[in-house]
Amino acid sequence: MAEEIPRTQYARIEGGHVAYQSLGDGPLDIVVVPNWITHVEAMWEIPSIERYLRRLASFARVIVYDHLGNGMSDPIPLDRPAPLEQRMDEVNGVMAAAGSERAAIVGFESGGPMALVFAATYPDKVTALTIIDSYARVTKTQGFEIGIPEEIVKPFFDVVVQTWGQDIPYPNETEPQRIERLRWAKYQRQAASPGVMAMFVRQIMDTDVRDVLPAIRVPTLVLYSDHPDLLGGLGPTVLPSYSKYVADRIPGAVLKMVPHEKDVEPDINFFMDEIREFLTGAREEPEHDRVLATVLFSDIVGSTDLASKLGDRKWKEMLDAHDEMVRRQLERFRGREVKALGDGFMATFDGPARAIACAVAVRDAAHRLGLEVRVGLHTGEVEVRGNDVGGIAVHIASRVADCAAPSEVIVSRTVTDLVAGSRLQFADKGPHELKGLPGEWQLFAVDA
Repeated sequence: MAEEIPRTQYARIEGGHVAYQSLGDGPLDIVVVPNWITHVEAMWEIPSIERYLRRLASFARVIVYDHLGNGMSDPIPLDRPAPLEQRMDEVNGVMAAAGSERAAIVGFESGGPMALVFAATYPDKVTALTIIDSYARVTKTQGFEIGIPEEIVKPFFDVVVQTWGQDIPYPNETEPQRIERLRWAKYQRQAASPGVMAMFVRQIMDTDVRDVLPAIRVPTLVLYSDHPDLLGGLGPTVLPSYSKYVADRIPGAVLKMVPHEKDVEPDINFFMDEIREFLTGAREEPEHDRVLATVLFSDIVGSTDLASKLGDRKWKEMLDAHDEMVRRQLERFRGREVKALGDGFMATFDGPARAIACAVAVRDAAHRLGLEVRVGLHTGEVEVRGNDVGGIAVHIASRVADCAAPSEVIVSRTVTDLVAGSRLQFADKGPHELKGLPGEWQLFAVDA
């Protein structure tokens, strides 16, 4: 008798309803971050997917879900791909709905970048991290010469979109191949339309999470194979260097290559022995005093002159109104006040897009109070010291804020990279020297 298929449930998050399932009752929770497309009910018709889920569920409780925009989750606008920040909300939402406080995160292929950012941002929720046949960035750029040139990778993705959901016969295909082809074509159509696929492809091309890798402090396993079919045949060439790049930049990460088996399609089953050994081995859980965060600094422009002009009483009233307004916006956008700085604030956020939205809201609300503020943002690893935070990311954010003009919100390159795919627009302010920090830093102004 066939095993029962788990019941589909919904987690409500700010962006919509996320469909998820939970199976198994082992002592460990595992959240499987989806590749670019899934359908939590139709996937049980794909033997390879069912097999790896059952195998994971043999030693853990497994949580699987559909991204917003595909499968059984709510749709999203085709011209507005969900940024990594919203993808992290999906994981937080399904974990909360499933009653999971801590889980091992497994990210396969395009699910890897989000898994990396989630592990850096929420180390206290992540027992371990495994990424498989994945990357921090796909395309070649300055400082990332191992990437695939866009003129090579774009035609490959174009073909993927053009042929999405079509059951195109293989040359000289066997009957088992025909059955498998029809099955996968049906699954593709159920999981996502060609337009949704095009949206996901654009996001893959834009994603760059290289800067967060040193901030990951959970036990991490980086797996890759040399299967000839990965990335349209480019996989065996780039996946070793992509995987080594990631593992070399995550403290203590383990890198393993699993040789491919002839005529076996690449999937998570390929890596199950390594995943199980890594996740079930006895390991001391680290104390998490470092996390990835977006740091915000703000201050009132010309505060000394204003205080002199208004007098002590009126200045105190205006300052109190400013402080109340900032705290209101921090609460609205899930920011955490670290400290008030006389005429400004230092705060942290678990997502850069919310930090930017808060900064813009603070700037606009300050105008209504008759004030001008400047705001600077940077995302990086911070050291948690009780209610305070420290570390180089804090110094960078402070120096970025120093570069802002009145009523300007300035962000670092790291912030713009992490919100790729959002509708946020930026104006390039060019390279800057930041006091006390080596080299030049590319800064951007948030475009109103």
